[in-house]
Amino acid sequence: MLYDGQPPQWMVVGIAATRLKRSLKIGLTTLGLDETVEILRARHRDEQLRTGNIVAADRSWFFTLYFDSSGTELLACSGLKRELPSKVGGQKLQL
Repeated sequence: MLYDGQPPQWMVVGIAATRLKRSLKIGLTTLGLDETVEILRARHRDEQLRTGNIVAADRSWFFTLYFDSSGTELLACSGLKRELPSKVGGQKLQL
């Protein structure tokens, strides 16, 4: 799914950075999220961006795609595994 809106780069980077920080804090598995934040911060200042999502068929992974304003160039992609967090508030969960 590609979303119609074109939020500014600073907003998209802020959301991705917050997602990375939270994922690290609670121990979620990510793919390329740290690289995505770096790419969007360094190379795409003052641009309008488009985002899209892909959910794995078994719903185990959620991917966010980051495109240029026209939606034709893929700038970055990150994945977040849908799982129970391994930590809450910096503490390991006991299951």
